[in-house]
Amino acid sequence: MTKKPAAKATAAKNGGRQLIASNKKARHDYEILDTYEAGISLTGTEVKSMRAGRASLIDGYATISDDEIWLRGVHVAEYAEGTWTNHAPRRTRKLLMHRAEIDKLAQKMREASGGLALIPLSMYFLDGKVKVELALGRGKKSYDKRQTLAARDADRELARYAGRKAKGMVR
Repeated sequence: MTKKPAAKATAAKNGGRQLIASNKKARHDYEILDTYEAGISLTGTEVKSMRAGRASLIDGYATISDDEIWLRGVHVAEYAEGTWTNHAPRRTRKLLMHRAEIDKLAQKMREASGGLALIPLSMYFLDGKVKVELALGRGKKSYDKRQTLAARDADRELARYAGRKAKGMVR
């Protein structure tokens, strides 16, 4: 009897998208206007720690300075078997994007009348390289969050009713 390899290992080898971390709260707290994919400059121990799934995007954000994009506040736990060469868990990491994309992002952030932020939505392996999905978002007010939740609940209730009607449970 042959043993099947782990799903995570095959996803990375076959060029699939293997999720490392996601920021679920970002979609709740921000109105997402646009999304971008960026590479990230890492050290060896950071990659090994990410392969173990030890990263968190909760407090993360990105900034543009000196025509470069930097990822700040993202926590990548120290590699357990690392030595004195281990990385700092919350260090600032450089994001890799084309110059034209960076310029467009900077222009959008300048034009907007405040309130725009670059938020990391997810971090994943793609073809063996770590990628970050960035979102250009505007912060929601508390009443906007309540309206979003109410609309989602109403849609869910309509879907339930349609399902019951299709099954003949409701006249």
